[in-house]
Amino acid sequence: MAKVLCVLYPDPQAGYPPQYARDTIPTITHYANGQTAPTPKGPLGFKPGELVGCVSGELGLRSYLEKHGHELIVTSDKEGPHSEFEKHLPDAEVVISQPFWPAYLTKERIAKAKNLKLALTAGIGSDHVDLEAAAKAGVTVAEVTGSNSISVAEHVVMMVLSLVRNYLPAHGLAVNGVWNIADCVERSYDVEGMHFGTIAAGRIGLAVLRRLKPFGLCLHYTDPHRLSPEIEKELGLTFHPNAESLVKEVDIVNLQMPLYPSTEHFFDDKMFAKMKRGAYLINTARGKLVERDAVVRALSSGHLAGYAGDVWFPQPAPLDHPWRTMPFNGMTPHMSGTSLSAQARYAAGTLEILESYFDKTPIRQEYLIVDGGKLAGTGAQSYKLT
Repeated sequence: MAKVLCVLYPDPQAGYPPQYARDTIPTITHYANGQTAPTPKGPLGFKPGELVGCVSGELGLRSYLEKHGHELIVTSDKEGPHSEFEKHLPDAEVVISQPFWPAYLTKERIAKAKNLKLALTAGIGSDHVDLEAAAKAGVTVAEVTGSNSISVAEHVVMMVLSLVRNYLPAHGLAVNGVWNIADCVERSYDVEGMHFGTIAAGRIGLAVLRRLKPFGLCLHYTDPHRLSPEIEKELGLTFHPNAESLVKEVDIVNLQMPLYPSTEHFFDDKMFAKMKRGAYLINTARGKLVERDAVVRALSSGHLAGYAGDVWFPQPAPLDHPWRTMPFNGMTPHMSGTSLSAQARYAAGTLEILESYFDKTPIRQEYLIVDGGKLAGTGAQSYKLT
């Protein structure tokens, strides 16, 4: 019997939903790159469209795990030496966490987890795991690659339009009974004709470019792996050899790169100074890619016209985090990749990975981040250990 320790975000404050806004969600069988959506062998322990990413939802895993004799512990209590996470970690064989409510598997925590064999991310992004420590300890790290890429890409498009069109302040005026159109439009522009650039054009970055093409923007990108000439021609893309070249040319920057030690605080005062005055920055990648106080300074000085982020550090962010109150922000809690539609896919993918692990069959290569003491699968393409 294995102990599976699952850390999920808390239930809704008003209680678990008695009903949902919609009765069904579309069925997605394949992703844009041809990869199939999760295909677990056994039945799902939930109905697609239900809230399964929180504690009571349990990712729909209890029936499968208990049927096979395993123990499932689900908690949202993940911080501090007396948390439920710390209590159960030493004898957990599998740890499941999410990017939205990450249980940080640090070097110290991995050293305590003597039985740990699998660190599984329900979603995309495993930087809350010390990958180097996991590799040295022989821990397999896996995530449900592709499951919520489009969810995040749609969120980016929403943030771009919300910032540039000044939607959030205008909506605030409307709900407060104000009809002052001049106040609404004094920071409102069209995106048509603007230059948009994404730093990293993997699954999410490329999906964003495709979705913004019909809006009439001039599209730019930089990535260590240049896209094919066919894609560049199709989307009218301008390639830049590095981020510094890109940020000087564009009006809107989309940050989509992975987080590892060398990219931490990639956007600092020096990088902001290279951007156009009045540019916008969108960040649905990771909060530590941006220096916290440098964002505040860039917005307060007026050099940056707006910052919309879905990611913070740490998560959850403390109440006094300056990004909550800085001017011209479009911050959301880390929700872009956990829509009810996305939850159906990443919960199914979590089940698929567990089935492979317990059946001792290979986990899909695209799901692997660390395996056999080294980066593997998607991890070998996306991460660095130092």
